[in-house]
Amino acid sequence: MQAYRLFSGKLHYLAVALFTIHCSLFTPLTASAQADDFGLDFSLEVQKKIDKKWAVSLEGELRTRNNAQTNDRWSVGLGVDYKVAKWLKASAGYNFLYDNYDRISYFDETDDEVDDGDADEGDPKKRAQYWQARHRFNVSLTLSKKLIGDFKFSLRERWQYTYRPEYTVDERWSYLKNAYDGKPHTYSGKAKHVLRSRLQVEYDSKNVPVSPYASVEFFNQMSLEKVRYQVGAEWSITKQHAVGAFYRYQHIDNDDEGLEADRHLIGLSYKLKF
Repeated sequence: MQAYRLFSGKLHYLAVALFTIHCSLFTPLTASAQADDFGLDFSLEVQKKIDKKWAVSLEGELRTRNNAQTNDRWSVGLGVDYKVAKWLKASAGYNFLYDNYDRISYFDETDDEVDDGDADEGDPKKRAQYWQARHRFNVSLTLSKKLIGDFKFSLRERWQYTYRPEYTVDERWSYLKNAYDGKPHTYSGKAKHVLRSRLQVEYDSKNVPVSPYASVEFFNQMSLEKVRYQVGAEWSITKQHAVGAFYRYQHIDNDDEGLEADRHLIGLSYKLKF
């Protein structure tokens, strides 16, 4: 009980911080919306409750980018939830990700073409477009509690490990020659550990079928990598069927590969429980 009361006090402080962060950061970010990308997100989830503590789920997702004109990624995931206490849930999961990569390299001062004057430093050099699989594992702890009436506040801490295998493309497009180079190129494999911290407030009432929510999530890999701001709602049509919609703004703070961009996202979801 002492640990529970301590958590309640900390969660109340985090709830105040959540609203402060949204008010101070979200407004200036929208001012640069014209330079950001836009995409759509569609997801389908099937959840089976085994008993009062255990539940398993299977989820599929499709995401777009480039102003919703390009398929960005599709994924399939399997998850397991365990209710440790009324206010604490543990989760683990695996996701198979299939990503649409668009990699562009740029000339630097060491390239012969720059020395010869055929290209300037920073000009696009070569481009490769391909689909590749990634494997992702995660473990989470979610603490939640109703603090003000039917408003439920939660904190989720998630460790995420993603592995991208080595991949070889047959050729790349050369901007200088305006043609494919006809040479295979190998992109090395990469493993990545990320800590994701999400703060969320949700209106959760048994008398109202719609549950609106707002959240902010921080992605950290030694330093802050990106931040997600999200508002949405879930509508329970029946005890088994629910649909949801959300708006998300993703701000990239540090992407060492240059593969992600700031993005606005509209999402639709369907959930089946049995």
